Amino acid sequence: MAAVVQPAADKDSRSVAEARELIERAYNAFLEFQHFTQEQVDRVIDAMAAAATAAAEKIARLAVEETGYGVVADKVQKNLFSSERVYQALRGMKTVGIVREDREQGVIEVAAPVGVVAAVLPSTNPTSTAIYKILIALKGRNAIVLSPHPTAFRCTCEITSIMRDAAIKAGSPSDVICCFTIPTLAGTQELMKHRRTSVILATGGMGIVRAAYSSGKPAFGVGPGNVPVFIDRSADVKKAVADVVFGKTFDNGTICSSEQAIVAEEAIRDQVTEELKRNGAHFLSEDEIQRLGRDMVNLEQHTINPKFVGKSAQRVAELAGFKVPDSTRVLVALLKGVGREHPLSAEKLSPVLALYFTRDRSAGFDTCLALLRFGGLGHTCVIHGRDDAVIREYGLKMPAGRIVVNSPAPQGSIGASTNLFPAMTLGCGAVGGNITSDNISPLHLINLRRVAYEARPVTQKEVAPVTGVAAPAATATACACQAGQKEEGAPLAASGAPDRVAVAHAIERFLAKKTGKPAPATAAPTPTPAAAKPAPTPAAAPPVSRPKPRPVDFVSEEEIRVALKRKEKILIGSKTIITPAARDLAAQHDVFTIAE
Repeated sequence: MAAVVQPAADKDSRSVAEARELIERAYNAFLEFQHFTQEQVDRVIDAMAAAATAAAEKIARLAVEETGYGVVADKVQKNLFSSERVYQALRGMKTVGIVREDREQGVIEVAAPVGVVAAVLPSTNPTSTAIYKILIALKGRNAIVLSPHPTAFRCTCEITSIMRDAAIKAGSPSDVICCFTIPTLAGTQELMKHRRTSVILATGGMGIVRAAYSSGKPAFGVGPGNVPVFIDRSADVKKAVADVVFGKTFDNGTICSSEQAIVAEEAIRDQVTEELKRNGAHFLSEDEIQRLGRDMVNLEQHTINPKFVGKSAQRVAELAGFKVPDSTRVLVALLKGVGREHPLSAEKLSPVLALYFTRDRSAGFDTCLALLRFGGLGHTCVIHGRDDAVIREYGLKMPAGRIVVNSPAPQGSIGASTNLFPAMTLGCGAVGGNITSDNISPLHLINLRRVAYEARPVTQKEVAPVTGVAAPAATATACACQAGQKEEGAPLAASGAPDRVAVAHAIERFLAKKTGKPAPATAAPTPTPAAAKPAPTPAAAPPVSRPKPRPVDFVSEEEIRVALKRKEKILIGSKTIITPAARDLAAQHDVFTIAE
């Protein structure tokens, strides 16, 4: 009897099969799309952005209905941020052909697409992140396959279909944008590891981000955010607190760069407390802090209970077993420490804020550092103040990729209220386990080929011939001893070749002049009559105990350096070929010994 296939296993197998099919289709589309001109690419981008803008409210409602996270009006704003603000940043950006030319330096940069982008999407920002990733991928002439979160696949597939139809009408290949309809972890892993996948854009929990980095493919992942906000005594406290509450409650805190804790000095405690109350804060009792921390945060798995994510302050309180006034916008927990003993000091993805008061600015900075180290390294932090020296000091000390100044954290970090590149994927750098600390743009999804012209001509030195090859030994020796001959006037034999004894003496005198040591006493050479044969050199008496060492045939600079290291001498003779560099180095350190 055939085995019964379990439903979960069947769904995984179908998801894996879909992953393989989608990426092959996307790759074939990429082979065509990579040849598009900049004008053709921009026409596709224009059409997709316009279509996403028109559907912003529709897909925002669908996202809230499907996931139960966030606020429709705020999700509309996030969708428009991607379809308008990101789109505006892409206009005019060169991503095809020659993108930069530096004539003075002689370097030309040519853009090349990476290929197929595997885009893993979160449940908290499923539609705005999809719009953003599709736009930056196609701007770089890449194809993209989207893997939605299983709890948000309908809204993700809807916006993908809308943008895909717009792209096709503008002339793109039909499968340049693809999306899973059967999203599972198994299917996503197959997508990330597939041989056709070129790069991964992973947004989601730490599990999926780690899977992306361990897939063997280049990956841009996003680490968790545990964003501290330091309110300095120089700050406009009223604006600072209003900004914090606005950022924290935007879409019910579902953006990972939303504020997680306020840190302020005791000197401004009363002002901060009063402004929080004015902005709808409910200060939790010790019992409420314990209840909420126990139910909301799982410190063992470093996760947040999904039922609390993206819910209103009233709903969060209700889930934890207590009630707050209907006017409450944010829940505030006054804490005395950071770490496992204080669960609400971690990332919360809901309108819940930790609050700390410190004795001075230095202690406040230390608390911000501790919060970043407890699950937010490399991501984002914020400072409110008007003392630029303090702001700079904070920026130098905080291990975060984005230090937002006098602005709500989510809007500042993604580039809505600052001039950072507008992005829904925020790198955390090496300190956060990511490949970059940048806001990810199309420039991260292209490779640059560099055409580099010679700027400093290379001097090619003539290589001396090897002993025993066509060049006569006498000629090579004459070259090696050229300086000695010129200065000392070494005599030549009747044939025109150097007299061997005279050459040896010339080398001795040359080295003596270079080292400042007296040359060994030698008998003056006897001139040879022009018509007579040169007198044979007297044979040296054989050593008594061992054969006489033979002069080396060739000496290079490297051999001089080896001899210096070993504190050895090199025996040379009249036929030894010495490179100019070796000759100079040997003269400086008295390395040569002349054969008798």
